[in-house]
Amino acid sequence: MCHVAFIKAMEEMGLKASVVSGTSIGAIVGGYYAAGVTSKDMEALIERMHFKNLSKMVDLSLFRGPSFIKGKRIEEFLDETIPVERFEELAIPLKVVATDFWSRQEAIFDSGPLVPAIRASMSVPVLFEPVQFDGRVFVDGGVVNPVPTDVIHDACDVLIAIDVSGTRTPHTNGPMPTLLESAVSAFEIMQESILEARMKWSRPDVVVKPALRDVHLMDFHKAEEILAGVRGDVERFKRDLGSKMGKKKRFIWF
Repeated sequence: MCHVAFIKAMEEMGLKASVVSGTSIGAIVGGYYAAGVTSKDMEALIERMHFKNLSKMVDLSLFRGPSFIKGKRIEEFLDETIPVERFEELAIPLKVVATDFWSRQEAIFDSGPLVPAIRASMSVPVLFEPVQFDGRVFVDGGVVNPVPTDVIHDACDVLIAIDVSGTRTPHTNGPMPTLLESAVSAFEIMQESILEARMKWSRPDVVVKPALRDVHLMDFHKAEEILAGVRGDVERFKRDLGSKMGKKKRFIWF
């Protein structure tokens, strides 16, 4: 939802990316965007994800596998709604980042079948089942590179990073986290540390990190709250991007 708000802002400015990279939810939204799907069409897809339809996309695998969710139904949804099947058919070049589980290395997909690569990139450990693809096992790209601006840095004149990891309200005497909250939050803390270190040696031209306070992974019901909360960030984004563009003729969104 947050990513779409910034894509919409770019469209209102008459700007279009020349190359895109993404990890996890960034890979999903990047896939739609690179395939030519507009922000309006993406908003329509989000509206379809109310609780009833969302529950149909959750294929639980409790105690029967390595994760809470198998992810096959989400993969089917992506197949159904992304209008291309392969990277080579995309309107905009796209690089999707996942993590090779056994080699512990970053894996970058930019050719071949699109949806399996996106599905690999979004395989949050414990939450989603890892993906076996091309004889390898992949988990979420955020394990190694949560905001992969570096993989397209040399292809850009103006490089933009959109970080939607959000923030959490500290609790001094709050309840103990559940098993799922512990796993997902630990993963998010790790990603934040990785991103902070990467930003020190390679900072994009425009960096956007909306507060998105206490918005959790499956909080699709908070759509209005999320979009209202990023309005100020969107206006700052437009100003910052406008000042960076200058006479540049090419521009990048991540």
